[in-house]
Amino acid sequence: MKSRAIAYIGLGSNLGNRVLALETAFEKLKTLPDTRCLSLSDLYETSPVELEGGLFLNAVAAIETCMGPDLLLESLLGLETALGRTRKQSKPLSRAVDLDLLLYRDTVIEGKNLTVPHPRMLHRRFVMEPLAELAPDLEIPPTGITASEAAAKLAVLHPEQEITRLGTLEEVKTNYGLRIED
Repeated sequence: MKSRAIAYIGLGSNLGNRVLALETAFEKLKTLPDTRCLSLSDLYETSPVELEGGLFLNAVAAIETCMGPDLLLESLLGLETALGRTRKQSKPLSRAVDLDLLLYRDTVIEGKNLTVPHPRMLHRRFVMEPLAELAPDLEIPPTGITASEAAAKLAVLHPEQEITRLGTLEEVKTNYGLRIED
C-alpha cells in the first residue's frame, strides 16, 4: 500500500475573475492522482507582497496524497500552466493562479527545485492566516512554532500586509457572485 501524506497548498490569484480562478484551482486539485482534498480555508483578500498589481484572493488547501513531494510540485506547476500561469518573467508579476506547496508532512526539503516548508511562508500573512484557520496547532518544521503563533506574530510585525477574511468559497460566491475581479 502506498504511503499517504498530508500536504498544504497555497492558492492565490490577482488577475481576472479571482473567485472562479481559486474555485477552478481547488477543483483541479481534486483531480490529482492518488490525492484527496481534505479542506479549503476561507478566502482572504490581501495586498500584494513583493510585486506590483491588484489585490489577491488567497486560500490554503489541505490534501492527502500518495504522490511524493517532487511529483506533487510538478503536478501543481502543471495545473498552474493549464490555468493560465506563465512563469517565464524575470520579476514577479500578477498571476491568474498561483499554487504553492507549503508543507509536506513534517518534512524539511532543501533541493534544487523544491524547498519545503515554503521558504517565504513564515513572512506572509496571506499564507499563515488561512493555514492557521485550517490547522492552528500545526507545527511548522523545523521551527516548532505553530501556524496560529506564526499568524499572530505576523499580524503584529507586518500590519502593512493588509488581509481581509471574506468567508468560505460558497459564501463569497453568494455574497459577491463570481464578480470579484481585479
